[in-house]
Amino acid sequence: MLPANASTQHASQKTFAAKMVFVLLWSGGFPIAKLAVGYAPPLTLLALRYGCTVCLLIPLFIITKPALPKDPIAWAHASVVGFLVQVIYFGMSYLAFKAGASAGVVAVIVSLQPVLVAALAPRLVGERVGGRQWLGLALGLIGATGVIIARSSLSVNSASGLFLAIGALIGMTAALLYEKRFGVGQHPVTANLIQYSIGLVFCAPLALLLEDAHVEWTGTFMFALGYLVIGNSLIAITLLLALVRAGQASKIASLFFFIPPVAAVLSSLLLKEVMPPLAWGAMAFAVAGVALATWSTSNAKLRKT
Repeated sequence: MLPANASTQHASQKTFAAKMVFVLLWSGGFPIAKLAVGYAPPLTLLALRYGCTVCLLIPLFIITKPALPKDPIAWAHASVVGFLVQVIYFGMSYLAFKAGASAGVVAVIVSLQPVLVAALAPRLVGERVGGRQWLGLALGLIGATGVIIARSSLSVNSASGLFLAIGALIGMTAALLYEKRFGVGQHPVTANLIQYSIGLVFCAPLALLLEDAHVEWTGTFMFALGYLVIGNSLIAITLLLALVRAGQASKIASLFFFIPPVAAVLSSLLLKEVMPPLAWGAMAFAVAGVALATWSTSNAKLRKT
């Protein structure tokens, strides 16, 4: 048997590796999705992503036989969260990519959600917000605005992409606040199956009604779809849930500090998106704002325990 300190060190290394893989997979979802919408309309892409994910989850559900929500209210709560995340958040993010917003800009905007949650939590879920969190909100908004100004010419397309990205931010923020107030703990397989099924039920009809559903089945698109299904929808979410169950909940938000810069680097490599020096400086403000707001939240929780 390993000594206690060796065992603890091994567990710490595994946790660190899981965090790094999560950050890479989640950050990669921005440029990969931006790449994929060049081969398929955004809602069609989402319908394909959710359909493939559900097909993979159903056998897993049959094998593991996890518990289902106990009453209609629990089903409704899980469905609302699924709609806000899978339809509003991802739907508007993909539409923003199609409208011309860069992957880096979208990553910065939607990564402000911990700050907005901290700002809105007192009124909606009764959590106290301190001065550091308000300062974090201000820094985050200044930084995000700087990135947008530095990176975007604000043409008609990029402006519409900007508003769609803000809509995605609102969707994810609403999902987190709703989960805080009404969420009921579900088995990961059950929660994911409900969420992706809701996404499929809404996105597939919308794609048929609003888009021509033409898909270019190239090798690049197949790779991108596989990444979004396996890397984003299954592995990244599983790692996130595993870290939360391992007692890392108070530290999870810190992972999102790294997502905008990592997404920007990956976007530069995969999409040749250039981030001017001013945008990198503004991104540092945004990351610092999110870090400051979330750090304050974590400390407040620790002081209460």
